[in-house]
Amino acid sequence: MRYTALYRITIIVFMAVKFLWQIFWFHKLHRIWDESNRSKWESLLVKQAKEYRRRALQLEGLLIKVGQFLSTRADLLPAVFLKELEGLVDRVESVPFEKSKRIVEEDWNTDLYHYVEEISSEPVASASIGEVYKATLKDGRTVAIKVQRYRVDKIFHTDFKAMRIVFWILSRVSSIGKKADLGELYRELVLVVGKELDFEQELKHSLYFKQRFDGFEGVYVPDYDEELSTKRVLVMEWINGVKITDSTFIQQHNLDREQIARRVFDLFVEQLVTDGMFHADPHAGNLMLRSDGTIVMIDYGMVGEISKEDASYIRLMIQGFILDDYDQVIHALQDMDFLLPHANKQKVKKLLKETADMYLQGDFEKFDQHVMNQIMDDLQEFVKEQPIQLPADYAFLGRASSIVIGVLTSIYPSIDLMKWGKPVIKDWVSGGESDASLYTEVIKDAAKPLLSLPKSINQYLTDGEQQRAFDQRQQQHRLFHQYYVFYALLSFLSGAAGIGTALYGYSRLPDWGFSTSLVIGGVGMVGLIFFAVVHFRSIQSITEDRRNKSE
Repeated sequence: MRYTALYRITIIVFMAVKFLWQIFWFHKLHRIWDESNRSKWESLLVKQAKEYRRRALQLEGLLIKVGQFLSTRADLLPAVFLKELEGLVDRVESVPFEKSKRIVEEDWNTDLYHYVEEISSEPVASASIGEVYKATLKDGRTVAIKVQRYRVDKIFHTDFKAMRIVFWILSRVSSIGKKADLGELYRELVLVVGKELDFEQELKHSLYFKQRFDGFEGVYVPDYDEELSTKRVLVMEWINGVKITDSTFIQQHNLDREQIARRVFDLFVEQLVTDGMFHADPHAGNLMLRSDGTIVMIDYGMVGEISKEDASYIRLMIQGFILDDYDQVIHALQDMDFLLPHANKQKVKKLLKETADMYLQGDFEKFDQHVMNQIMDDLQEFVKEQPIQLPADYAFLGRASSIVIGVLTSIYPSIDLMKWGKPVIKDWVSGGESDASLYTEVIKDAAKPLLSLPKSINQYLTDGEQQRAFDQRQQQHRLFHQYYVFYALLSFLSGAAGIGTALYGYSRLPDWGFSTSLVIGGVGMVGLIFFAVVHFRSIQSITEDRRNKSE
């Protein structure tokens, strides 16, 4: 029955309608949202998530991939539902070997044993899209042959039809339909899963990562056989190794846990903070460990991509937080298609500012993993409640980051993520090659008081007494910061110009010209030191004031 289109569509649509009906009646019967009803609500969601997982493993096909896709969507589903979906493991019952053999021979257009000397009749891994067999080729190479599951393309296309009906129902009768662009979400789902169904796409991804990390110390990407790989068959080098979290293996081979964790950290920082493709499913099974400590990254069916333009937008957004410029944050969110068309931008800006201020006024010396988890929970809640929809690549980026953190803490429990991450974020935000360099933005920000002085005076005269009292201290701090940076910059430029002119014209300028250049240069450098010292003391004073206020 699993291969019957009507049966699959009926089961999937019925389950969705059943869930919506249960949610409708729960809200109808529980109008007072107290702790008891909140607990019952979470129990209902857990029950639904478990039923979904059970059905997914029973039907296989798209439901497993949809569950994994939705487990990245904190902007759409409650946390308790997501938690259950995270446990949806893509391991299913294997199909008979003869069916896989037939697929290989159809794609190779010849007998399997024309190229293969020996092959296991049982797969070493079996998932919803493909099965992996260990084999030896005629030329002596040991390889892994990944074969698309029998009739999987028809199953997935049937499930796409069922999900289209489900999304249509959601858009008409649920709050999700009002909050999210379900049409775009459906297209993303088809695009993401469609790529996984095409092994030629996975081959391209693997060759990309092979080239990108060639020479990356302690990291290896397997070789792939391009001639034998097709749309339904993928042939890659066989890797002898274990899951990277295998503690017994690490101990037996006297490997350094911290060094392994650091290598994983560097490998994924390289992917997650620069433009280009990143591995979107970096769980322990896709990161293998060799006896010499080499990390082998495999399985490139699920990848995300951050364009150079998007990387610049992310950098601009973080700079906006640093510079307290929330208009820039909102513009970056719009450019990245995070904000839905009906979003109240002023409300979102206000909430972003309030949330950021709440954390920035805290004591970051005590910033640990517990605080980080709390921030992530708050961000998930914020995203879920606001008119924000994460594009698939950004959802995958968040999912990949979360998985990598889990792998790192499993390998090296005493890891200090903040200590390792601060230098990376500092270099990244300052934007070495980016036109959106933080230093450029600071200079622009420093000139704002001079350009906006008339507007500030007008606002001061029209605001109420209560608002002025509230804003006065913060505005003073900001203005002094900007003036000190601005005049320090002018001092530096005049000093550099004076000294540069004196050195260049040492033998060309008359005595008075040479002396004047030296005086200008000296005054500029003295001014730079003066404003730098005053600015530093001002920052110390502001920091001390904030700490006293928070206490």
